[in-house]
Amino acid sequence: MKFNGINHLAMATGDMDSTIRFWRDLLGMRLVAGLGEPGFRHYFFEISETDLIAFFEWPGVEPVKPKDHGRPVKGPFIFDHVSFGMESKTALWELKDKLDTAGFECSDMIDHGFIYSIYAFDPNGIPIEFSWNVAGTDVRRQPVMGDKEPTKLAREGDKPQPGRWPEVEEPTPPSQRRIYPGAGTELFHGKKK
Repeated sequence: MKFNGINHLAMATGDMDSTIRFWRDLLGMRLVAGLGEPGFRHYFFEISETDLIAFFEWPGVEPVKPKDHGRPVKGPFIFDHVSFGMESKTALWELKDKLDTAGFECSDMIDHGFIYSIYAFDPNGIPIEFSWNVAGTDVRRQPVMGDKEPTKLAREGDKPQPGRWPEVEEPTPPSQRRIYPGAGTELFHGKKK
């Protein structure tokens, strides 16, 4: 199986206009699709040629309290932060200056060895990181395990381990592969009568 990126991350907001101002106007991500009806919106912003970030706007959604990126928590929890790749170290510095000038709290530049990063929050309180890959250091090509006590499964290596899950014995035949219309089909196929 080969993945080609993140099709989209789906976040939530109670204020689509401040979300648009931040993601489109400050960060420069094009607003490429928008669905909506009373009480519901779903807008998509282009991160790269293959990746999008989307926001649902629902009444009553409030910004979350800021939590430092990577700080441990207890209890139910689902998401820490998302990191967006930057094309150059210069672009990362330029973005830091934009965030600071716009009044968004932004961290100092942090050297993680394989990436340089800055950390901030969007208007919804979503913790975001922006990272530039250090030249000559690519953990995708040369994986590194620095955990002094890695889990048992991590010690098996970086490659997927075959035989750990049941094999598909009865794949869905092409004649039975049904695709059902969902939100958004009206943008491309018209309204159903």
